[in-house]
Amino acid sequence: MSFFSFSRWYGILLKEFIQLKRDRLTFGMIVAIPIMQLILFGYAINSDPKQLPTAIVMADPGPFARSYMAAMRNSDYFKIIGSVDEREANELLERGKVQFVVTFPVGFNRDLLRGKSPVLLVEADATDPMAANGAISALNQLGSNVFAPDLPGLQRPALPPIELRVHRRYNPEGLSAYNVVPGLIGVILTLTMVLMTGLAMTRERERGTFENLLATPATPLEVMTGKIVPYILIGLIQVTLILVAALWLFDIPMFGSWFLLYVAVLLFICANLTLGITFSSVASNQLQAMQMTIFFFMPSLLLSGFMFPFRGMPEWAQAIGNLLPLTHFLILVRGIMLKGNGLEMIWGQIWPIMLFVAVVLAFGLKTFRKTLD
Repeated sequence: MSFFSFSRWYGILLKEFIQLKRDRLTFGMIVAIPIMQLILFGYAINSDPKQLPTAIVMADPGPFARSYMAAMRNSDYFKIIGSVDEREANELLERGKVQFVVTFPVGFNRDLLRGKSPVLLVEADATDPMAANGAISALNQLGSNVFAPDLPGLQRPALPPIELRVHRRYNPEGLSAYNVVPGLIGVILTLTMVLMTGLAMTRERERGTFENLLATPATPLEVMTGKIVPYILIGLIQVTLILVAALWLFDIPMFGSWFLLYVAVLLFICANLTLGITFSSVASNQLQAMQMTIFFFMPSLLLSGFMFPFRGMPEWAQAIGNLLPLTHFLILVRGIMLKGNGLEMIWGQIWPIMLFVAVVLAFGLKTFRKTLD
């Protein structure tokens, strides 16, 4: 017997290629994953977001204030949605509808003409510090550039024309942990819940115990929910461990309701579990179920706003991100923990997750019935 036979080696090599050809899902993943990564990192990812929604509180609507607003628009960092009062501005920040609120105080134009430095208050939603840093840096440069033609005194060394006072709401120190740690709840649940349940049904099929389920009078809904409930308990344990670590190790504040947080977590767990069961119904083996999980997890990680600012993505990427439950969960969990939002504030993120559960569950039941047949 020779040490190495080219013919035997060629036979094994040919066998592997034939198996890859037959496994169309694996072959598709080999092609699709690199292309998806290239598109997402090349087009969708932007660490310096522009056109951030900004509300204006105009207590002194004079010419200098209007000039400053025009300069903000031209900087491309700000998308001014209009003038509001202080109550509306605070509500918009709490709901996450705007990234900034800029307040022009009474006497802004008068103080500029007298050579004083009026205070320009900038309130930023700092739950995602990366999204606000670039725009705040741009604001620091606008004052001298905008007012220099009209205020000759700026040509000589003096006080800056305006005093920019930045108030980082919900994260005064700009700590990245305030953004990352609550987001980890959603990321970990997405990966573990989809993966574990995705392997559940295919494991039954590979071990031959799936036929035992077919012999019982259990309906598809009973089988799916029966397999989901144990993983719900596992998910709740995971969330509790993360929250304990967040509070004790990272000093993440909790301003909202614990009950509301766990209700939102329970809904998000159900969304991921129904998707995992659906994957396991479609996949023919555990490898395919794992591939489907990875193919779903990567866009969720990149397009949800966890790793990169959501508002920095192009519109088509935001449209895809809004279809993913993780995107809405990150907004609501940060809203509950960092802003103290109630149900009325987070309802806009709750109903998309509920819709996702309903659609995926209906599709999963349909595919599971085909599996039974």
